[in-house]
Amino acid sequence: MVSIAIVRSEFNEELTSEMLGFARARAKKLGLKVVAEVTVPGAFDIPVVVDRLLRRKDVDGVATIGAVVKGSTKHDELIAYQFAAAITGLAIRYGKPVGLGVMGPGATWNVAKRRTRQYAEQSVEAVARVHGVLKGI
Repeated sequence: MVSIAIVRSEFNEELTSEMLGFARARAKKLGLKVVAEVTVPGAFDIPVVVDRLLRRKDVDGVATIGAVVKGSTKHDELIAYQFAAAITGLAIRYGKPVGLGVMGPGATWNVAKRRTRQYAEQSVEAVARVHGVLKGI
Protein backbone atom coordinates (compact mmCIF):
# COMPACT_ATOMS: atom_id res chain seq x y z
CA MET A 1 0.00 0.00 0.00
CA VAL A 2 1.22 3.49 -0.88
CA SER A 3 1.44 5.78 2.14
CA ILE A 4 1.08 9.51 1.68
CA ALA A 5 1.02 12.67 3.72
CA ILE A 6 -1.15 15.71 3.01
CA VAL A 7 0.06 19.23 3.81
CA ARG A 8 -2.59 21.95 3.75
CA SER A 9 -2.23 25.70 3.86
CA GLU A 10 -4.57 27.28 6.38
CA PHE A 11 -4.61 30.63 4.54
CA ASN A 12 -7.92 30.94 2.66
CA GLU A 13 -9.26 28.27 4.98
CA GLU A 14 -12.75 28.30 3.49
CA LEU A 15 -11.18 26.89 0.33
CA THR A 16 -8.44 24.74 1.81
CA SER A 17 -10.58 22.95 4.38
CA GLU A 18 -12.87 21.90 1.53
CA MET A 19 -9.81 20.82 -0.46
CA LEU A 20 -8.68 18.62 2.41
CA GLY A 21 -11.95 16.71 2.28
CA PHE A 22 -11.57 16.16 -1.46
CA ALA A 23 -7.95 15.03 -1.01
CA ARG A 24 -8.90 12.53 1.70
CA ALA A 25 -11.72 11.12 -0.43
CA ARG A 26 -9.48 10.72 -3.48
CA ALA A 27 -6.77 9.01 -1.42
CA LYS A 28 -9.35 6.56 -0.07
CA LYS A 29 -10.75 5.89 -3.55
CA LEU A 30 -7.23 5.18 -4.86
CA GLY A 31 -6.43 2.87 -1.94
CA LEU A 32 -3.75 5.13 -0.49
CA LYS A 33 -3.00 5.23 3.21
CA VAL A 34 -2.82 8.76 4.66
CA VAL A 35 -0.20 8.49 7.41
CA ALA A 36 0.04 12.20 8.22
CA GLU A 37 -1.98 15.39 7.77
CA VAL A 38 -0.30 18.67 8.60
CA THR A 39 -1.76 22.18 8.48
CA VAL A 40 0.56 25.18 8.14
CA PRO A 41 -0.22 28.91 8.11
CA GLY A 42 0.32 29.52 4.38
CA ALA A 43 1.63 28.07 1.13
CA PHE A 44 5.06 29.58 1.77
CA ASP A 45 5.30 27.36 4.88
CA ILE A 46 4.50 24.09 3.11
CA PRO A 47 7.98 23.19 1.74
CA VAL A 48 9.73 22.95 5.12
CA VAL A 49 7.07 20.50 6.31
CA VAL A 50 7.23 18.55 3.05
CA ASP A 51 10.99 18.27 3.56
CA ARG A 52 10.52 16.76 7.01
CA LEU A 53 7.80 14.37 5.84
CA LEU A 54 9.80 13.11 2.86
CA ARG A 55 12.55 12.03 5.27
CA ARG A 56 10.15 9.57 6.89
CA LYS A 57 10.38 5.95 5.78
CA ASP A 58 6.59 5.54 6.09
CA VAL A 59 5.86 8.37 3.62
CA ASP A 60 5.99 7.48 -0.07
CA GLY A 61 4.95 10.95 -1.23
CA VAL A 62 3.23 14.17 -0.19
CA ALA A 63 0.14 15.88 -1.60
CA THR A 64 0.08 19.64 -1.07
CA ILE A 65 -3.09 21.72 -1.06
CA GLY A 66 -3.68 25.42 -0.82
CA ALA A 67 -4.99 28.52 -2.58
CA VAL A 68 -2.86 31.54 -3.40
CA VAL A 69 -5.55 34.03 -4.43
CA LYS A 70 -4.75 37.16 -6.40
CA GLY A 71 -4.91 40.37 -4.45
CA SER A 72 -4.10 43.98 -5.28
CA THR A 73 -0.35 43.34 -5.52
CA LYS A 74 1.84 40.67 -7.14
CA HIS A 75 2.43 38.91 -3.82
CA ASP A 76 0.54 35.88 -5.14
CA GLU A 77 3.12 35.51 -7.91
CA LEU A 78 6.02 35.63 -5.48
CA ILE A 79 4.50 32.98 -3.22
CA ALA A 80 3.35 30.64 -6.01
CA TYR A 81 6.63 30.67 -7.93
CA GLN A 82 8.78 30.14 -4.85
CA PHE A 83 6.48 27.39 -3.62
CA ALA A 84 6.54 25.48 -6.92
CA ALA A 85 10.33 25.71 -7.20
CA ALA A 86 10.78 24.54 -3.60
CA ILE A 87 8.57 21.46 -3.85
CA THR A 88 10.09 20.49 -7.19
CA GLY A 89 13.53 20.57 -5.60
CA LEU A 90 12.35 18.45 -2.69
CA ALA A 91 10.82 15.81 -4.95
CA ILE A 92 14.09 15.57 -6.85
CA ARG A 93 16.23 15.51 -3.69
CA TYR A 94 14.30 12.69 -2.03
CA GLY A 95 13.19 10.81 -5.14
CA LYS A 96 9.60 10.85 -3.91
CA PRO A 97 6.59 12.51 -5.54
CA VAL A 98 5.14 15.78 -4.31
CA GLY A 99 1.75 16.73 -5.72
CA LEU A 100 1.16 20.34 -6.72
CA GLY A 101 -2.28 21.13 -5.36
CA VAL A 102 -1.74 24.79 -4.56
CA MET A 103 -3.64 27.12 -6.88
CA GLY A 104 -2.09 30.32 -8.13
CA PRO A 105 -0.79 32.70 -9.17
CA GLY A 106 -3.51 34.78 -10.69
CA ALA A 107 -6.47 32.81 -9.33
CA THR A 108 -9.39 34.97 -8.31
CA TRP A 109 -11.54 33.89 -5.38
CA ASN A 110 -14.29 32.70 -7.73
CA VAL A 111 -11.91 30.68 -9.90
CA ALA A 112 -10.29 29.16 -6.81
CA LYS A 113 -13.70 28.23 -5.39
CA ARG A 114 -14.65 26.42 -8.62
CA ARG A 115 -11.37 24.49 -8.72
CA THR A 116 -10.97 23.26 -5.15
CA ARG A 117 -11.93 19.70 -6.02
CA GLN A 118 -9.80 19.60 -9.15
CA TYR A 119 -6.59 20.79 -7.49
CA ALA A 120 -6.98 18.62 -4.39
CA GLU A 121 -7.73 15.46 -6.34
CA GLN A 122 -4.99 16.09 -8.90
CA SER A 123 -2.41 16.54 -6.16
CA VAL A 124 -3.24 13.17 -4.62
CA GLU A 125 -3.47 11.46 -7.99
CA ALA A 126 -0.10 12.85 -9.06
CA VAL A 127 1.54 11.38 -5.97
CA ALA A 128 0.01 7.97 -6.65
CA ARG A 129 0.85 7.95 -10.34
CA VAL A 130 4.41 9.24 -10.02
CA HIS A 131 5.05 6.76 -7.21
CA GLY A 132 4.02 3.99 -9.60
CA VAL A 133 6.26 5.35 -12.33
CA LEU A 134 9.24 5.57 -9.98
CA LYS A 135 8.69 2.00 -8.75
CA GLY A 136 8.75 0.80 -12.35
CA ILE A 137 12.07 2.35 -13.36
